[in-house]
Amino acid sequence: MVVSLTALTASLPFSLSCLWLRLHPLFWDYDAVTRSITILGATGSIGASTLDLVRRNRDLWHVDTLTANCSAAELAKLAHEFDAKLAVVGDESCLSELRSALSGTDIETAGGAQALCEAASRPVDMTVAAIVGCAGLGPVMAAVERGGTIALANKEALVSAGEVLMSAVQRHGATLLPTDSEHNAIFQCLAGNDITEVSRITLTASGGPLRTWTPEQLKAATPAQAVAHPNWSMGAKISVDSATMMNKGLEFIEAHHLFPVGLDKLRIVVHPQSVIHSMVEYRDRSTLAQLGPSDMRVPIASCLAWPKRMDTPLEPLDLAAIGELTFRPTDEVRFPATRLAREAIQAGGAAPAILNAANEVAVAAFLDGQIGFMQITAMVEDTLSRYTAAVPVNLEDILAIDAEARTRANQILESTALV
Repeated sequence: MVVSLTALTASLPFSLSCLWLRLHPLFWDYDAVTRSITILGATGSIGASTLDLVRRNRDLWHVDTLTANCSAAELAKLAHEFDAKLAVVGDESCLSELRSALSGTDIETAGGAQALCEAASRPVDMTVAAIVGCAGLGPVMAAVERGGTIALANKEALVSAGEVLMSAVQRHGATLLPTDSEHNAIFQCLAGNDITEVSRITLTASGGPLRTWTPEQLKAATPAQAVAHPNWSMGAKISVDSATMMNKGLEFIEAHHLFPVGLDKLRIVVHPQSVIHSMVEYRDRSTLAQLGPSDMRVPIASCLAWPKRMDTPLEPLDLAAIGELTFRPTDEVRFPATRLAREAIQAGGAAPAILNAANEVAVAAFLDGQIGFMQITAMVEDTLSRYTAAVPVNLEDILAIDAEARTRANQILESTALV
């Protein structure tokens, strides 16, 4: 049988077409090859889910490098368990503890921001980019510049640096696998189809734990209430983002870069059950949806095994037990974050980076009890209205914009009273 590689890849965005060439079953047998992997952010929720799958498939994966921000004892334990070659802490002050915990082993240690970038540039088969926040920008870019395959779980890489990152992906021949459940779902729904035939892409949002609350209730929401997500087990920052709907706004920006169908063909719908993770509608009005349990091991497994499949320890989806799937439009009066994100990507340039930086400052302030829940998006909007910057052309520009936006957001915070 003769297979046309041009035909196979013509319908995919650049980063995904490269991946198809490199990982298509004609060229790679998932079940027969032991592959090397680096996990950036190994002690976080995505890292833990990835390592759980690796742990269950030890004959298929060799762990090269594990990183964490600090968490030296936990990182050392994981490095021991998976016989890693290198363990890195982003916070250099934690390096001595890591070295002490790994003394007497052959595992190398390193610390600091530059060490994270060097870890990301190591020649492995897959780099899982799961460092939270803009701290992950440098390592993601380092992996891209190596021309590697990156399972991308760091939102900020595409939100703050989307144009710069995608340009680097094309320039260096890197490949990106979307690991967010929504983007991975879109990726699965696009498989075997021409992206030019797409009529609409729909991102689904659970609506978070405060979805049905009144404006008065939202003003009084506590951090504990905001992080109590009904469907997903996530870290505090992303849980608050889910409660404000900013998480979906950031995913909207990511989808714009990953799946270039045009902003007018992207939409968000609230789906409280979190069973359908996203949908793709084609011009013949056929809609493909990806369904699955609310567990990040599903999209991570999709990335690890793609284009094949691998077992996960999850129970089969029982639609009869679920009973019903419901959908609602977004409410941008109570939850204006999706509007702010849409306006930021429409404005382009520095706006998405400013949005992301201001949101990180605001969420941290909320979690610290400095501001109320509704003030999170208000701070973001205020920062966007007060600060503009030139269009960024490289990572240094992005980091400078990010730093200045944080300064501006903190200045707003200092003058904001808790109500």
